[in-house]
Amino acid sequence: MKKGVIRPLAICLFQNNDSILVAEGFDNVSKEYYYRPIGGGIEYGELSSDALRREIKEEIKASITNLKYLGTLENIFKYNGEIGHEIVMIYDATFVDTSFYKKCSFDGQEDDGTIFTLYWKPVSEFQKGKLRLVPEGLLGLIQEIN
Repeated sequence: MKKGVIRPLAICLFQNNDSILVAEGFDNVSKEYYYRPIGGGIEYGELSSDALRREIKEEIKASITNLKYLGTLENIFKYNGEIGHEIVMIYDATFVDTSFYKKCSFDGQEDDGTIFTLYWKPVSEFQKGKLRLVPEGLLGLIQEIN
């Protein structure tokens, strides 16, 4: 997160029955866990759909198909005590390799080498407030499309 910079992102809302695929994160200042769909930054001159395909390939070595644009959210948030600002393009897609849908969890790797874990979490856990889904507004978008 660069201070004073609005970051363009593309994320994917992979769905599996009543669950979505999310990475778990932790804010060291607020001491709270949060969950976010996989994706990443859009590079200059790159379409958001191409950025998403690239990020999924880089982070979990997976190919995707049936890419469908769902909407855009503007996300102003606080993370580790700092203000962040993102414009987030949200897509739905399916994995070419269906074995991803059979795993309860699996690891991915950021470009800096950081390992993260992805989980299939029931949407109802976010609706009930048991888990926090980011970016803010994503849960509302999910409810609109389902």
